[in-house]
Amino acid sequence: MSTAGPIGVFDSGFGGLTVLKEIERLLPEYDYLYLGDNARSPYGSRSFETVYGYALEAVAWLFDRGCHLAILACNTASAKALRSIQQKDLARMAPEKRVLGVIRPVTETVGAMSGSGHIGIFGTTGTVDSRSYMIEIERYFPQVQVTQEACPIWVPLVETGEAVSEGADFFIRQHIDRLFNADPLIDTVVLGCTHYPLLETKIMQYLPSGVRLVSQGAIVARSLQDYLERHPEMEKRCSHDGTRRFFTSEKAPVFDRLAGFFHGTDVSSCEMHW
Repeated sequence: MSTAGPIGVFDSGFGGLTVLKEIERLLPEYDYLYLGDNARSPYGSRSFETVYGYALEAVAWLFDRGCHLAILACNTASAKALRSIQQKDLARMAPEKRVLGVIRPVTETVGAMSGSGHIGIFGTTGTVDSRSYMIEIERYFPQVQVTQEACPIWVPLVETGEAVSEGADFFIRQHIDRLFNADPLIDTVVLGCTHYPLLETKIMQYLPSGVRLVSQGAIVARSLQDYLERHPEMEKRCSHDGTRRFFTSEKAPVFDRLAGFFHGTDVSSCEMHW
């Protein structure tokens, strides 16, 4: 039997730390290995082929470091690369290992949260163009109407420290207005990017009254818990020492300065190279 290893969590940069934070809160007993590809971020506007190649490299890197289970905690990577990796590459790379994403756990549940049957999605250009949320929600809730809004400026707002500044209000309100002008019946909105929870306070200020805002982290954490319960053979291959290690393709001090803002605790990372 292979040696137990950490659960791998990958993102194009910082955003996946908001997902990891919620996973740790629910499942603190496991070991986690986080990889942020900050040197090549953002992924949101990159082509399918590029994102697929980067995500495949990240998964291979995590597998090489003992992870049996990897989570693509990046909406763009989940949208553009997850299915190809699961269907084409795992059998060749490591047929006994698994890769999960962050889109399906949300789409499996969000339709039941809406009373009007109208759901909005805020996401990066790459996630919106992939139509992954629309396709997956239709699979589980074919009666639900989904409207998307690409918000390419929101990630830079967060990463430049402008998330709580007055200057962010214009761009947040602009995209909210566009979404609700497209469909005023929306009563549930999904934050389809792992950066966006850091804008949640401001987003709530401008959402119409009574609209529910759905963030991914807690949903993904519960989905992972359920997955491990349903797959005890994989659960046994995840180590349980409560450790966290962080790696970045950027310079570690650069990563660490912002990582704590996303993760909620101080982060000390190591640099990696492809």
